[in-house]
Amino acid sequence: MMAELEVKELEAVVVRFSGDSGDGMQLAGNIFSTVSATVGNGISTFPDYPADIRAPHGSLTGVSGYQVHIGEGQVYTPGDKCDVLVAMNAAALKTQYRHAKPLATIIIDADSFGPADLKKAQFASDDYLGEMKINPDHVVACPITTMVKDCLQDSGMDNKAILKCRNMFALGLVCWLFNREISLVEQFLHEKFAKKPAVAEANISVVKAGYNYGANTHASVPATYRIESKHKVPGRYMDITGNKATAYGLMAAAERAGLKLYLGSYPITPATDILHELAKHKSMGVITMQAEDELAACSSAIGAAFAGALAATSTSGPGICLKSEAMNLAVIDELPLVIIDVQRGGPSTGLPTKSEQTDLLQVLYGRNGESPMPVIAATSPTDCFDAAFMACKIALEHLTPVVLLTDAFIANGSAAWKLPKLDELPEIHPHRVLENQKFKYSPYRRDPESLVRYWAVPGQEGYTHILGGLEKDGETGTISTDPENHHLMDNLRFGKVARIHVPDLEVEGDADDADLLIVGFGSTYGHLHAAMAELRRRGHKVALAQLKYINPLPANTAEVLTRYKKVVVAEQNLGQLAALLRIRINGFTPYQLDRVKGQPLRTHRIATIFENIILDKIHANGDTFTSRIV
Repeated sequence: MMAELEVKELEAVVVRFSGDSGDGMQLAGNIFSTVSATVGNGISTFPDYPADIRAPHGSLTGVSGYQVHIGEGQVYTPGDKCDVLVAMNAAALKTQYRHAKPLATIIIDADSFGPADLKKAQFASDDYLGEMKINPDHVVACPITTMVKDCLQDSGMDNKAILKCRNMFALGLVCWLFNREISLVEQFLHEKFAKKPAVAEANISVVKAGYNYGANTHASVPATYRIESKHKVPGRYMDITGNKATAYGLMAAAERAGLKLYLGSYPITPATDILHELAKHKSMGVITMQAEDELAACSSAIGAAFAGALAATSTSGPGICLKSEAMNLAVIDELPLVIIDVQRGGPSTGLPTKSEQTDLLQVLYGRNGESPMPVIAATSPTDCFDAAFMACKIALEHLTPVVLLTDAFIANGSAAWKLPKLDELPEIHPHRVLENQKFKYSPYRRDPESLVRYWAVPGQEGYTHILGGLEKDGETGTISTDPENHHLMDNLRFGKVARIHVPDLEVEGDADDADLLIVGFGSTYGHLHAAMAELRRRGHKVALAQLKYINPLPANTAEVLTRYKKVVVAEQNLGQLAALLRIRINGFTPYQLDRVKGQPLRTHRIATIFENIILDKIHANGDTFTSRIV
């Protein structure tokens, strides 16, 4: 055995932790990604867990995974397949090996591959590696359970508590493999278990044991690896999830607007973490309420908006269905409200822990009457902060409810985020009543340029008014059933949203002479950007236009999308964005790449499909909807 292992420098690596839902894979992956972000690496993560509350131990349906992609520079996706797979039991190996590259290093807990474990995982024999055609030379079979028990035998912990620390041994081994500082892990665990110091110390002991196991045995690998951060931008960084970034964006907007922040919410996967995070910040004046149902949550937020707060409500697709009546009330009352929709697999209860983009048309059109509402789609975990901030700015400055679309992929995923300075964020100026309107205020008189009404709050002397769900006269604010007035009010509400200025649509890549323009929206940005980069490396001219503002669309959208001979719209639904663009742009007939698998797009796979479009290996037989789906 060599005295010293070679340390190889890598530009990027993908690690996937997998095991039972109770094995702590999400925590191990989160710590590894946080440590990597702390040292300046770019990261992108993908928590992949089942909807079962607790599937039977060792079962195939109960496997939970956490994938993290670490790079020396910016990282756009969690990676198609992993370079290192940690499988804590037989079921994890059976279900997760398909996510590993052919030459991936496989770390297993050899103690969890007994006859009973193999039977639960539906292996036909004891030769599980042979059955799966895995090269044994790529497998690090470590007796993790035994070594954790030995490490904590004098800790006074019971057997159940000891076994919960197995994930930390695997984490320590991975930290050794990639030359991560154990001191950073220690710091994380001390903060995580600040109220349980004995638990923190036990986990730290196990992390060190895993690290030392790798260092002392060289863990049957030819080398260890280092990923240097060569393109550091000075600043303070943290590893942040999309849900936490959304919460921070709401708080930052409230500070810039000088308002209290109110969130009315009902717990629902995968949006609940926004409520949990905001509930921690009472010291900043944040008010949160967990309502009895979705409609009550949204209605309470409307009340808060009427009272003069920055109001928000958070949910997922099923909750949007239930909130729609209250959302319509916010539209006709023209009150500032931010509705956060963390999309998940549907229809109905569907796939609660998986990700889709299938709520787009629902948030645009899923209400009775003409009910226009701005829609913004965040493009990454860190962009959730900016998108939430801009949703608040639009809501307050244009007195309208705004939908912020994220999804399970970016809401639960994380990335390295450079903390912004509050005073460098855009100013927010709520569209308040004017002094000269005192004692002659009417709630639906408007700014003639923006068509935005003026916001008065209850208790302001001289601005008494009534809002409600019945149509009002545009001049007096009294209830009106006059047909001409209703036609006028519908057009005013529509025109107000249409006049909101949003940034122009930017084109990345070969913007001037691309053979193919890729179009997407929201969270697919990283995968589509990576696919574009791969195609350009193959010698093709390709561009990408990713929509963040869906309603209103950027003013240059039609000009951009009709500039190219071939356009493909790629989305995680069955063509909702493509349908919207067909409506808004005369003669627009794009190719469509539609996927609804509950999983992120595969960069290499979609790049190959796009290449076939460029090379005319995929032909459209006509201009109908179905003929252009690839």
